[in-house]
Amino acid sequence: MNKLIKKKKPVTIKQLQLQLNELETKWKRALADYQNLEKRVVKDRVSFVQFANAALIDKLLAVLDGLEQAANHLKDQGLNLMVEQFKAVLAIEEVKEIKVLNQMFDPQTMDCVELVAGPANKVISVSQKGYWLKDKVIRPAKVKVGQGR
Repeated sequence: MNKLIKKKKPVTIKQLQLQLNELETKWKRALADYQNLEKRVVKDRVSFVQFANAALIDKLLAVLDGLEQAANHLKDQGLNLMVEQFKAVLAIEEVKEIKVLNQMFDPQTMDCVELVAGPANKVISVSQKGYWLKDKVIRPAKVKVGQGR
């Protein structure tokens, strides 16, 4: 019966320290992975909320276009005041107009709707304003570009 029972080798302190170091390294790696996951989830949540609003803001920009056209046509101070308040609200949400007039054509921020007489590849007029939401183009500017003739 003594032959069936095998004695285990005693575990040395050195082996236990190696095992402890290995487990500590794995624990630190798991903790770092978890912290990175938490940061990524927070960042994704913030990004989702910001750009979920982009569709609504795009619809509001169409309203702003109409208000600006009416203000230019009617020359009414009250309407101009409302347009400025509307723009102030958009600015709080970090919506900014893309400045394109007299700039070189940039397909990243502009759509060319027509080629007209004027300096080559230079924006001659703006048909519809473009806008940034933070650092993302939510609506490219529609522009008329010089054809260089």
